Amino acid sequence: MKVDTLLHARWIIPVEPATVIHENHSLVIHDGRILDILPTKLCDSKYQGDTVHNLGQHALIPGLINAHTHLPMTLFRGIADDLHLMEWLQEHIWPLEQKWMSETFVRDGTDLGIAEMIRSGTTCFNDMYFFPEITAHQAMHHGIRASIGLILIDFPTVWAENPEQYIEKGLALHEQLRHEPLISMPFAPHAPYTVSDEPLKKIRTLADELDNPIHMHVHEIQHEVEQAVKQTGKRPLQRLKELGLLSPAFIGVHMTQFNDDEITDYANSGAHIVHCPESNLKLASGFCPVAKCLEAGINVALGTDGAASNNDLDMFGEMRTAALLGKGVANDASAIPAETALRMATLNGAKALGLEQETGSLTIGKSADVVAINLDQLETQPLYHPVAQIVYSASRHQVTDVWVAGRQLLRQQNLTTIDIQDLREKVKVWQMKIADSL
Repeated sequence: MKVDTLLHARWIIPVEPATVIHENHSLVIHDGRILDILPTKLCDSKYQGDTVHNLGQHALIPGLINAHTHLPMTLFRGIADDLHLMEWLQEHIWPLEQKWMSETFVRDGTDLGIAEMIRSGTTCFNDMYFFPEITAHQAMHHGIRASIGLILIDFPTVWAENPEQYIEKGLALHEQLRHEPLISMPFAPHAPYTVSDEPLKKIRTLADELDNPIHMHVHEIQHEVEQAVKQTGKRPLQRLKELGLLSPAFIGVHMTQFNDDEITDYANSGAHIVHCPESNLKLASGFCPVAKCLEAGINVALGTDGAASNNDLDMFGEMRTAALLGKGVANDASAIPAETALRMATLNGAKALGLEQETGSLTIGKSADVVAINLDQLETQPLYHPVAQIVYSASRHQVTDVWVAGRQLLRQQNLTTIDIQDLREKVKVWQMKIADSL
């Protein structure tokens, strides 16, 4: 049978079923999907590929899913380091956004973020930012899968003047792009402290009607919770529950201020968590009790947050940090094993975004979102267990090839859809303009 692509690999790590590793197997791609996974010695007698990749020292894994980020803010990388969250936001980031946010800023920052993510094995990202139509267009142009948040916030910006206009523009974009195969569009109210009750009620109703997820920062820092209790007498999660938002469609980001009763209640709701360990550490926001959440049955995914507070979009680093931090917080070395960390960065992210039927694991019939990692490097030798090596030892610089829906976006560490030199020049212009305004 003639097929589009054959990938002959040393290891294939499908993530689903859990703990399975296929040695000396081949992955068959046709019409953008995974057609077969079989021993390499049987492959040539069954398939003839238009393109064949011999990856004898590589592991194939599902494309990594960055389940929470703010891509345009990549242009603010390194501007306001070593500050607490609210000081970072109110005194630095929000004023910079007020000055510089525009369609061009979003386009160039998104391109920079997409380039970094593809080079580090991310094939799908979940974004929350203004001018979502620009982010969606750039994602489609470069061929990466994207969950584009339909942003909602109470105060005016250059993109919208009030909650009604945010919702109106978001719905128009949803209607325009709802048939795009690589684009999904959850609602993205910013946070409980920036979105009032009536817009949240409207979002809840619309999410039910459109079967859309809701993606929101929640319980990120202790001050947020304390202020909510002082102003309303309720913790933010209690308020969201009373508004009817907590459901299997809800994605709560950060969740560092999470007590045992809330964990049980949240698990019963079926809602998801996106854990952003490196951003939380850098901003001293607190520690999400990941082991307790997983034990309670909560689906926990991983995200980098924006590069302005991380300061990268490296999901390999996020996996390793999540595994190590999770052990320390739980005071248990067996908490968050390597297989769990990889699942959090792949299939769990797909489940949170409602994309688990399409991506998140190397499963026959799913989209061919695939990453090849060269494990034949000194830094990953000797090699006894490829999953442990990927999570605890490998780096994003060992990613050599990336496919999304069967289209190759990274070939032998070279981007195929992005002109790096042109991008460098655009970023340099932004660097000079922003630096001159600081």
